[in-house]
Formats: sequence, C-alpha cells, structure tokens
Amino acid sequence: MKEHQELILDGTKINWHLDRVSKWENGERIAPITIDMALTRACNYSCGFCYAMFQENDRKIITQKIIFDFLEDCAEIGVKGISFVSDGESTISPVFIDACKKGYELGLSMAVGTNAFVLTKNRLEEVLPYLTYLRVNFSAGERKRYSEIMGVKETAFDRVCQNIKDMVAIKKRDNLPVTIGMQMVLMPQDGDQIIPLAKLGKELRPDYVIIKHCTDNEDGGLGIDYNAYEKLYPLLKEAENYSDSDYKVVIKWSKIKDKGNSGRSYQRCYGAPFMLQLSGTGLVAPCGALFNEKYKKFHIGNICDQRFKDIWKSDKYWEVMNYLASPKFNAQKMCASLCLQHKVNEALDAHVKGKATLKLKQTNKTKPQHINFV
Repeated sequence: MKEHQELILDGTKINWHLDRVSKWENGERIAPITIDMALTRACNYSCGFCYAMFQENDRKIITQKIIFDFLEDCAEIGVKGISFVSDGESTISPVFIDACKKGYELGLSMAVGTNAFVLTKNRLEEVLPYLTYLRVNFSAGERKRYSEIMGVKETAFDRVCQNIKDMVAIKKRDNLPVTIGMQMVLMPQDGDQIIPLAKLGKELRPDYVIIKHCTDNEDGGLGIDYNAYEKLYPLLKEAENYSDSDYKVVIKWSKIKDKGNSGRSYQRCYGAPFMLQLSGTGLVAPCGALFNEKYKKFHIGNICDQRFKDIWKSDKYWEVMNYLASPKFNAQKMCASLCLQHKVNEALDAHVKGKATLKLKQTNKTKPQHINFV
C-alpha cells in the first residue's frame, strides 16, 4: 500500500468527483461513477447475515457477450469503476476472470468482494493484475465459528486462509498495486470473533481488516438489534490496536454508531445516479434493496435483454432516479438500513441543503486510493 495515499474505508470519495456533482446539479443525465454488481445470483456459501436472500428476482444468465457489451457501454458513457460484489458470488461465474481483464483493458477500475473459496493460486495469478482491490468476506477469526457463521465446512476456513496468504505473496512478489482486504459483517451476537479476526489478519497480512455493521431490510428480516452494537464498542476499540504500519484494523464507526435507520439524516436518495447497483440476474435497479420482485416499479431494465447504454438513456431510468430524489420518497421509512449509498447520500443531502458544501478534499496533496469507488 502506498503510504502517501489515504485508504478511505468509512466514508465517501464523492468530493473527488465534483465535475459530475456539478452536472447533476444542473439537471444533466450523468453516468454512474461506480457500479456495484454481481455476475451471478449463485453462491457457494450460506452466511447467516446474507442480505441477498431478500433480493430474489427473475434469474437470467450473464454470458461473456453480455458482460463484454456491458463493460464497453460503461466505458463509453463514462462509468469509472465496477465492483463485483452485490447479490451473488461472482468468482464462481465462468466469465469472472475474462470480465475483470476486459474491464481493465477498457480503462475501468475493477474490483471484487468475494468469499475467495475458489480463488486458489492459479486463478489469483490470472486475475490480480487487473484488480484495484480484492476484499475477502471473512466474518470470523476461528475455524469453528467461521463454519457456523458462514454456513460452510470447517475445512473452508483453512482453504481461504491459504488463498489469502497466496494473494498477499503474489502481490508482494510482483509489486502489484491491488489492495487486499478482509471484511467482517458483524452481527451483534458474533462479537466473540472481533479479536480473533484482528489477530488472524495480523498473521495473514492483508492490507486491512474491516469490521462493519450488518444491513437489514426495511422489514427487519434479519432481526438486527442495532442498539446491541454499543456493548461491543470496547472490543472494537481493542481490535484497532492490532494495526501496525502495514496492516490496519478499520471499524466502520460511522455506520455502526448510526444504529440503523434511526441514524439516517436524509429522506431523499440522491446517491443512486452516482453509485448504481445491478443484480447477478442482470437486473438494473437503483440499489440492492430494491432487487426483489415486489419492487418491480423500480426495475429499469436488464442487461441480458438490452444494452446498458440504452437502459441508461431511457426515460424509465431517469423517472426512477428522479422519483427517489423527490418529496414522494422517504428513505427514513422506505429503505433498508445503512445502505451502500448511505455515505454518498449524507454528503449530497448536506450539500443540497447548504449545510456542508462539497469541496475538493486535499489529503496529503494527492488523491485517495480507489478513487473510482465512491
């Protein structure tokens, strides 16, 4: 990791995209800066905290042609970063490595969030040169608890630990710019794994371990008690102390302390045009919380049926985006807790209201890492 470049993991980088903010304020139809998507709805894990179970929609297959056309459209209209995260395990898609390479060759920043089970050494050798970051979803520090929390056999823990060691070694050997991280989605009842994970990360040596809240849907389907995080604050602060010069333990304090929707200061959703999400079915919707079939009025199109640039240019796309930004929509009542666009929304809402005008931030006189992932 380049020491002179800040790694922002608990905030937003919208301040470095003021040209697009200005166009949006002027009513122009802007391309998303970042698109968060999956290449499939399938997954080889069954994590207890998985939000994707609430996102079922009509499944279609994203083939190589479809993803290549999509990436070409993104580069053409001005998208800057594509992160394969969303509602499926993209690494098990047969088009995963080709998609990362194609996006990179088109000038897009490419990234992935993954359980890393299939990312063994040979596949890592193929894909790491094309990635801006690789984040491993790893929500426990002990073998047995990893199995319980992530819904897999205990042997998966050993395999993924080895895969992390290999990715760290390949990065070091080839001096690759990719950032490698581990991420714990913390449910309050799993606080016993905070310190074991901080210690494990210090052994495996990724660039960072991040511990974040668990997002729940608008109906509280996962039953997250957001007030229960408070009793874990001492453990979270202790975990931060495992950081050293080349390894950081980062707690997403801002969202954890927001305590779900009670901490949402805004009612309008301004973030979706800047940070769009796609389902692993190819569905284009403003965000993952709206993938489910019951939110069909927010479903804009599908890249398996239509070119993305045509979907983006359509009246339907902008009708949905404008509705989310209108008085008819109330994010405090109609949205999942602490969504992907939350920090972008906070910044844009404060900007629109004149409470905190967006200005270009100067961080050691250089841009932060992963600038295309807002």
